Amino acid sequence: MRVNEKYSTLPAEDRSVHIINICAIEDIGYLPSEGTLLNSLSVDPDAECKYGLYFRDGKRKVDYILVYHHKRASGSRTLARRVQHGDTAPGARSVKQNHPLPGKDRPLEAGSPEPPMDYHEDDKQFRRDEYEGNLLEAGLELERDEDTKIHGLGFVKIHAPWNVLCREAEFLKLKMPTKKMYHINETRGLLKKINSVLQKITDPIQPRVAEHRPQTMKRLSYPFSREKQHLFDLSDKDSFFDSKTRSTIVSILHARGGAPPVFRGSPLGVSPLSSPLRLPQLLYEEWARYGVFYKYQPIDLIRKYFGEKIGLYFAWLGVYTQMLIPASVVGIIVFLYGCATVDENIPSMEMCDQRHNITMCPLCDKTCSYWKMSSACATARASHLFDNPATVFFSVFMALWAATFMEHWKRKQMRLNYLWDLTGFEEEEDHPRAEYEARVLEKSLRKESKNKEKRRHIPEESTNKWKQRVKTAMAGVKLTDKVKLTWRDRFPAYFTNLVSIIFMIAVTFAIVLGVIIYRISTAAALAMNSSPSVRSNIRVTVTATAVVINLVVIILLDEVYGCIARWLTKIEVPKTEKSFEERLIFKAFLLKFVNSYTPIFYVAFFKGRFVGRPGDYVYIFRSFRMEECAPGGCLMELCIQLSIIMLGKQLIQNNLFEIGIPKMKKLIRHLKLKRQSPPEYEEHVKRKQRYEVDYNLEPFAGLTPEYMEMIIQFGFVTLFVASFPLAPLFALLNNIIEIRLDAKKFITELRRPVAVRAKDIGIWYNILRGVGKLAVIINAFVISFTSDFIPRLVYLYMYSQNGTMHGFVNHTLSSFNVSDFQNGTAPNDPLDLGYEVQICRYYSWHLSLKSHICWVSRKAWV
Repeated sequence: MRVNEKYSTLPAEDRSVHIINICAIEDIGYLPSEGTLLNSLSVDPDAECKYGLYFRDGKRKVDYILVYHHKRASGSRTLARRVQHGDTAPGARSVKQNHPLPGKDRPLEAGSPEPPMDYHEDDKQFRRDEYEGNLLEAGLELERDEDTKIHGLGFVKIHAPWNVLCREAEFLKLKMPTKKMYHINETRGLLKKINSVLQKITDPIQPRVAEHRPQTMKRLSYPFSREKQHLFDLSDKDSFFDSKTRSTIVSILHARGGAPPVFRGSPLGVSPLSSPLRLPQLLYEEWARYGVFYKYQPIDLIRKYFGEKIGLYFAWLGVYTQMLIPASVVGIIVFLYGCATVDENIPSMEMCDQRHNITMCPLCDKTCSYWKMSSACATARASHLFDNPATVFFSVFMALWAATFMEHWKRKQMRLNYLWDLTGFEEEEDHPRAEYEARVLEKSLRKESKNKEKRRHIPEESTNKWKQRVKTAMAGVKLTDKVKLTWRDRFPAYFTNLVSIIFMIAVTFAIVLGVIIYRISTAAALAMNSSPSVRSNIRVTVTATAVVINLVVIILLDEVYGCIARWLTKIEVPKTEKSFEERLIFKAFLLKFVNSYTPIFYVAFFKGRFVGRPGDYVYIFRSFRMEECAPGGCLMELCIQLSIIMLGKQLIQNNLFEIGIPKMKKLIRHLKLKRQSPPEYEEHVKRKQRYEVDYNLEPFAGLTPEYMEMIIQFGFVTLFVASFPLAPLFALLNNIIEIRLDAKKFITELRRPVAVRAKDIGIWYNILRGVGKLAVIINAFVISFTSDFIPRLVYLYMYSQNGTMHGFVNHTLSSFNVSDFQNGTAPNDPLDLGYEVQICRYYSWHLSLKSHICWVSRKAWV
């Protein structure tokens, strides 16, 4: 296709088009992003829709769209505009008030009755005109369209000409391809043969895109310079700056035009073709479909369309998912080992042997009766599946796996930096946030006011300085260079943060305590049931219902804590967007970490540790007796708790919400449209231009939610993996779906975000390292305190008479004379087993010297 064919008035379906960005600035009348996101893959045969990708001349491509709300007068007349044409020489401020922007808007006809005066709307209109004038002075070209099919909305198209792109590329030091090309060194000898074999083996799972094929030639990239344009490959100026680069440049100019950075727009639409298929269509076919779940991701194509920051996220998610494969295989082997050796496990065989006739003490006061240890046979056998010698090996393996994963990602990240020309990239210093500048200005004016009171003896000079200070601030001169917010200014916010975080952590602990009381009271209530089947399944019923309650509370508090973390970060008034994001991530992760893992920590390290003994039990609020672990230990219950919470969060919070909520929003919007008046509904169903369709898509909310759910999952996989070896397998299955779900969401349901350059994943890497180090400590504690691995070793090598585990169960039990029960705590039905009980057994290390020595030995092993 020749270059000049791209500038036909109505471009054909397979011709190159550029990204459309929808932007909203609330404070000057531009609308915040609302509604569900546009499906950029929808093929609209209407020529008018394609026409919306260009200016009225059919040549200048739309790089950005501003959206604003306006009130139409009767007869669908539009307000007169006071902003100059995009081609008018910039700088002529007086002309700005007399010439409207080119577009479908037109001034009021002479003699027609004027619409009622709306001062609020007129003020917004005036401020919009001033803002658009700033964009014109920056060199951008604008065109307005108010005659749209969306009632009450107007659009301003933005085009960045060649000279503006060159100027900003030089200012941003963007690396662009030069004419110089060089060969990429290839492996030789044996390594070359191995790589060739691997490529043939993995060819079926490679995406069918040109960018994913091995490259032997690469263009040398160099920071763009207008004085050295002859060095760069300018054979096709229209494709020299790709769509993501154009959108980034326009968004930066948009922010400089007076818009606060927090209201930056999100780019939408389609981008230049790299194949006969459009780029979004190619990404959908090779990445976003569930049918290609077994293929690698086209990371280079993702980066080309969405930018480096989103490309790095999906690259990291792909590496994490890939690394879960060996962890899942080892976890399955450990689980199968437990299944194969369950019939050879002597302690569980002794517990299931009814000939031992071991009578256990009641699990609660009054309502609970004595029970046979053999009734817990199923629990003891199930515990062996997750509490066996292979579990210790798996814990060590996962600690090494976490370290290997981090190093592998560092290597992958450095390779991507080289391929994406980010080796010399240094993040620019962020501009101060609008909220920070407002606080600094407030502080500066307050300081000037105090100085004015002190210098009343020189009123004229003081007044002049005061006016000069205000004029300087209103002119946009940065006060942050001279005046800064100190810790004294932020102390109330810091104190509020500290108190709020402590309070929310206390709320989490209180909820866990409430669930504990629920378990104790429910177990006592079920013990009074006359049905034998109900009483025999008390532990399973109580555990399952309590875990479900914990899951629901965790999901609800996650949403609440996310909102509170954002509010706490806002009142701190961080200086830059990067600082704001890092503080927000830290607070949200801290609160969600405590919320997700507190119930699991309780079962792993506290349940059954402070029970007491018969005749001297420990009570909560002097009414509820502390619960005990099952005969097989707490590890089985820890496994149930971890599996239900992990799978529930992945199924409900991560997948169901991501699919269900957008569908529900679309349904609600469709029902609202049906209830509208017939003219409005007919106007809606008409074919829209591309930017009108894109406006209805969901705005991009950032990568923080995506990273957060994966980091929490990483914690489930590594922190308590000793109790649940199948956790990596379920995480792997979830991530296979998650990658395609996120891909489909980014391609078909979300507005295309502004491309952001980044060379790493930021603070998330430090969080991952912290979780990995914490996992080593926690798994060591689980093996030491929660599992019976160390007590069994101590018994085997120090107390066993024949070098086997025979007698281990009896060794761990102590005896209690039922006549020593405290008043009011003895069972109401002591003959429930059919005979009178005089001695009952319970788990303890206190009454026999032999058990006491074993207890001391256990502590020494720890």
